[in-house]
Amino acid sequence: MPLVEKTEKVVSTASNYRTKTRKNLLTPKNAPYVFIAPAFILIMIFTVYPVISSFILSFQEVRGVEKTFVGLSNYTRLIHDPVFYKSLINTFQILIVQVPIMIFLAILIAVGLNSTLIKAKSLFRIAYFLPAITALVAASIVFMILLDEHFGLVNFFLSLIGLDHIPWLTTPFWAKISVILVMTWRWTGYNMVIFLAGLQNIPADLYEAASIDGAGKVKQFFMITLPQLKPVFIFTVVMSTIGTLQLFDEPFILTHGGPNSATMTITLYLYETGFKFFDFGYASAIAYVLVLITAVISWIQMKLVGDTE
Repeated sequence: MPLVEKTEKVVSTASNYRTKTRKNLLTPKNAPYVFIAPAFILIMIFTVYPVISSFILSFQEVRGVEKTFVGLSNYTRLIHDPVFYKSLINTFQILIVQVPIMIFLAILIAVGLNSTLIKAKSLFRIAYFLPAITALVAASIVFMILLDEHFGLVNFFLSLIGLDHIPWLTTPFWAKISVILVMTWRWTGYNMVIFLAGLQNIPADLYEAASIDGAGKVKQFFMITLPQLKPVFIFTVVMSTIGTLQLFDEPFILTHGGPNSATMTITLYLYETGFKFFDFGYASAIAYVLVLITAVISWIQMKLVGDTE
């Protein structure tokens, strides 16, 4: 009997020790760190480590499994690379044309859907936003069919009104236009939703006061709507610019960077350098130059627009 009691006492002591140990491990001070540790570890493994590794790789030459430190040779090579400059010019041409058109259409659609005159607003919002969540490969294949020079539906309708067929995907100029059309179709609704959220946060009292003072709808738009949307406008312009500088999917699927490298973007050139020619050191250098260009342009945009407060 005393042996049983002694055994129970030992078991109870061990159980209490484990309970106290657990309590000591998880305290109010360290509990938040314990909970965020899994996410932090994943971010370090899949984000921070690849960024640092690719930066180091940009100073190396990769041949098979061997890596050789070459200093700034990859960056020097990039400065004298005509294909890089061609891809840079193509990207900026698309950026300068596509982003203003997309932002302008997004604002107009958002203002229209925010109006009390429009019925079935939910249906229109879904219809405009749907391209942003459509699988890009499927959408690009559809556009390849629509824009086919000989059998495409677009050229068929053009022929009905007496216009000649347009070589949408086979000439440099129209290939760029095709990429711009697909990008505008895909991302206008996405930006429209952002502008619509901004419009719904503008106090209705401002419009009522302006109406009492005799301001028309057009004047209200320029004097109230646009100034109130300034922070939203900055956000959409910066994000759209960053997205266009990283343009890859549309030219890769529609034109493969052609014809004659007319739609070769920086990101597409980076991809081909790394995964077609397996020149990972040079591809990493291109990636970091792209990061620098994106950061500088975003900073300039913020400075030009001014304070958002």
